[in-house]
Amino acid sequence: MAGVSACLALSLSLAADESLRQTPVELVRQAVNNEVASDTGAGSHFMFRDTRTTARESQIKLVVETREATAGMLIAQDGHPLTPQQQRAEEARLENYIRHPDELTKKRKQEKEDGDRTLRILKALPDAFLYEPTGTVPASSDMGRLGHELVRLKFRPNPSYQPPSHVEQVLTAMKGNLLIDEQEKRIALMDGTLEKEVGFGWGILGHLDPGGHFVVQQADVANGRWEVTRMELAFTGKILLVKKLNLHSSDVFSDFHIVPSTLTFAEGVELLKKEMAKPAATLREAPPSESKAVGIDGQHGDHQQKNRAEECLVCN
Repeated sequence: MAGVSACLALSLSLAADESLRQTPVELVRQAVNNEVASDTGAGSHFMFRDTRTTARESQIKLVVETREATAGMLIAQDGHPLTPQQQRAEEARLENYIRHPDELTKKRKQEKEDGDRTLRILKALPDAFLYEPTGTVPASSDMGRLGHELVRLKFRPNPSYQPPSHVEQVLTAMKGNLLIDEQEKRIALMDGTLEKEVGFGWGILGHLDPGGHFVVQQADVANGRWEVTRMELAFTGKILLVKKLNLHSSDVFSDFHIVPSTLTFAEGVELLKKEMAKPAATLREAPPSESKAVGIDGQHGDHQQKNRAEECLVCN
């Protein structure tokens, strides 16, 4: 027993020493590998609430993940529940995907392309930046895993990095912070700021000005399943070289509930309708983010659709 105890103590000591010897880029690489494995593996599906605020409006959506595509239903706008007419329009919009499988196929394809771009950015993180540890911060209920410590890594562009495509090109103009849950080896937050102008669409579609800023945050929301809990975008620039872009949006994702991973899109829509019919607090805003201070330093109708299209273009 004494020998076993001694061996165990030695093993724990060696593991602790190994953790101390781990370089920042090795920690980032492990976290990225876990993010990629989580994204490509078979995991839980969720229903959750998306509270979005922009300069023009605020919205609350119920969102459900299905095996075919993600379904989202608007339930409140500018602090008011939808009118019966608006609610019928939302239901008709979702039912259109069910009646027209080709439209659902397009939606699924777009979501896959977005996911593929995200994976390419993730995979580039270990090589695209130089990292410097700057301390730790405690995790919170909406960032990391509650009770864990998050390692803060300051990053800046790696001058020797050669982006393989225009997707990764944006990383050559970015600096900021990563927060990594050291125990889980998962990324809890990425906070980035553009140091110089970045063109998109090879500069033909437009550019983003220096100073553009984004935050993506995630947390363990259910028994080891991590999901994005906050996303903030603040960018200015130009689209098609002439139209000014001024994008400021904040999304808080909350109230995660596991749903069957076999759920079809049609079943997901029915689940949203049932949830909408409940006499719950539809207008209840998501709680403010507990980690908002962590950063670099420690219209409607056609006009509305046009603005959203521009936002989508820039986010992509």
